[in-house]
Amino acid sequence: MRVTQSNLDLNLLLALDVLIEESSVRGAAARLHLSEPAMSRTLGRIRAALGDPVLVRAGRGMVPTPGALAIHADVRELVERARALFLSTGHTDVRTALRTFTAIAYDGLPAMLLPALLARVRAEAPGVRLRFLTEGHQDDPVLREGVADLEIGVIDNQLPEVRVEHLYDERMVGVVRAGHPLLAATVTPERFAAAEHLIVSRRARMQGPVDRALRDLGLTRTVCATVGSLSSSLFVLRETDLVGLIPGQNRALAQALDLTTFPLPLPLPPLPFGMAWHPRHDADTTHRWLRTAVRELLLDRFEDPGPA
Repeated sequence: MRVTQSNLDLNLLLALDVLIEESSVRGAAARLHLSEPAMSRTLGRIRAALGDPVLVRAGRGMVPTPGALAIHADVRELVERARALFLSTGHTDVRTALRTFTAIAYDGLPAMLLPALLARVRAEAPGVRLRFLTEGHQDDPVLREGVADLEIGVIDNQLPEVRVEHLYDERMVGVVRAGHPLLAATVTPERFAAAEHLIVSRRARMQGPVDRALRDLGLTRTVCATVGSLSSSLFVLRETDLVGLIPGQNRALAQALDLTTFPLPLPLPPLPFGMAWHPRHDADTTHRWLRTAVRELLLDRFEDPGPA
């Protein structure tokens, strides 16, 4: 792709970012409050400036070209840096802000957080939209490259340019179907190890911290299956005698599915739960509002299940 001095128009960056994100002229027009013909003309100018189609037909929809995808992270970063530059010299009213934020979190967090967060968006920042991506980008600089605006959960990102805010220490709890035989007596390490287990692992790992804690006690367990998401595990546990684990903050979700949680009889280390973002968002009023909302809602719902 090439951009020359004569056809450079920085006003097209925002339109390009939205077009790639929406993969739709109609969707981009709605986001930017333009008519579809105006958005089509803007796309034509972008195509001429870049020498690339940007969006191409795929069935009844459109998809970004490889070239557009290759530059999207750079475009997003430029848009965010420009936004931060202007916000640093003034104040943006979050009630009139038009933003789409992308957050990365494990799949059980939106079920717990999103209803209350959406209610707060409607009341305080109705122009904000939220996209949640599942975890799985630990090795990618998604915050630096603008793929995500916020990471929520156990933060493994140690990049020096990333801001990390610790919120609380999370603990895992056991979860089984109602009436599970394991609950007929005190859940000891021996009885826990003797049960059959289900693991949540995006990489299909058959062992984890629980197995290391059991080995320290001279015990092993039988893992019958793994699934890639917490939500899937809850439905499996509801229909079987398998034993699973969930973060303590998701106990209400388990109870809604008629599952029972219990403290683990193992000395597992707590998990530091928090938020992470790129420093370019520090002066962004709307991003600060989002961080405040997430922080307050999470802390309001956090209940320490106590030591394992």
